[in-house]
Amino acid sequence: MAKHLFTRTKPHVNVGTIGHIDHGKTTLTAAISARQAHRFGGSAESYAHIARGGHVRPRDKIVTVIASHIQYETATRHYAHIDCPGHADYIKNMITGAAQMDGAILVVAADDGPMPQTREHLLLARQVNVPYIVVFLNKVDTVNDPDLLELVELELRELLTKHDFPGQEVPVVRGSALPVLESQGKDDEAARCIDELMDALDTYIPVPQRLVDRPFLMSVENVFHAEGRGTVATGRIERGRVRPGDEVEIVGLAPQSRRTVAVSVETFGKVLSEGVAGDNVGVLLRGIKRDEIERGQVLSKPGSIAPRTRFAASVYVLSKEEGGRHTPFFTGYRPQFYFRTTDVTGAVVLPEGVDMCMPGDLVSIEVELPDETPIAMEENLRFAIREGGRTVGSGTVTRVVH
Repeated sequence: MAKHLFTRTKPHVNVGTIGHIDHGKTTLTAAISARQAHRFGGSAESYAHIARGGHVRPRDKIVTVIASHIQYETATRHYAHIDCPGHADYIKNMITGAAQMDGAILVVAADDGPMPQTREHLLLARQVNVPYIVVFLNKVDTVNDPDLLELVELELRELLTKHDFPGQEVPVVRGSALPVLESQGKDDEAARCIDELMDALDTYIPVPQRLVDRPFLMSVENVFHAEGRGTVATGRIERGRVRPGDEVEIVGLAPQSRRTVAVSVETFGKVLSEGVAGDNVGVLLRGIKRDEIERGQVLSKPGSIAPRTRFAASVYVLSKEEGGRHTPFFTGYRPQFYFRTTDVTGAVVLPEGVDMCMPGDLVSIEVELPDETPIAMEENLRFAIREGGRTVGSGTVTRVVH
């Protein structure tokens, strides 16, 4: 049976949950899904479905490994929501998820307060240009001392300010997600915190101005084989628009780009007449095998962007106090560079006359990437720098060299 074309009637915004492991991101995501389905219709996504693919631990807790995508509505908006991993071992997937957000929900357990991944996720959210943060202070039913809640909120606001977010303005919603989930979103008293959180998203995070008039570009987040149909690439459209029948180009992580045709464009199982900037979509590609496209590449308007292996950048190197390196680095330093939905090892070349770069420095560098893993590159592309399981810097491409 043919699928009917889907037309969205409400403004669309991309949000998601970030924060430290075990602070309740997936529980909150499932609670939001249940509450919004109860209030506005549609089907709720279960905790198990959102956390699928994770590691099961005692007491049925699951460590989220991959970023999970769900959708829900409020009275005025449609939201695509990405539940990001909190564990340090899966930070790559968190970076990928956060890079697609118009705003993030920072989840912090009231009985713990800010923890290492709380700080790192805020840092990375700033580096991948997440413009707005809303805080959900979770598990408040486990804290009996109201003064302690005030102290945790004060610490959070100071941490937000430190990472260049307006700490005194950021909405902080207090609540407990688990009782909402246990009631399937039907207990109005328990779910009051979710209603407040949705109101905060609606009022604090503006609907972005989408770059719909620029050439199409979509970072590939995942690739699937659709039985009987072909290969589907999923991701968020960064700019432009794509329609069924449009020619597109697969760029990056291979010396040569490859052209194909977008056969169909879908969002959450619904067929679109066109996908536009800001949409989370799956694009069915003509004649492309599952192993001929991978996460980290981009789909683009043919000829609009090229794979590059050398670029100049302005880089800030985190200090020891910010969780970065303890020692300087030199020309030849080879960390991981995180662009959009991928990471690749590159070699740093310091400017002539600069012998080393100290933690805390702001420096101009050039970076050489391997010939076999070029990146779809253009000026003003932002990236994070990581080594040894921690973020050590951030940067912006200032010039494409080759």
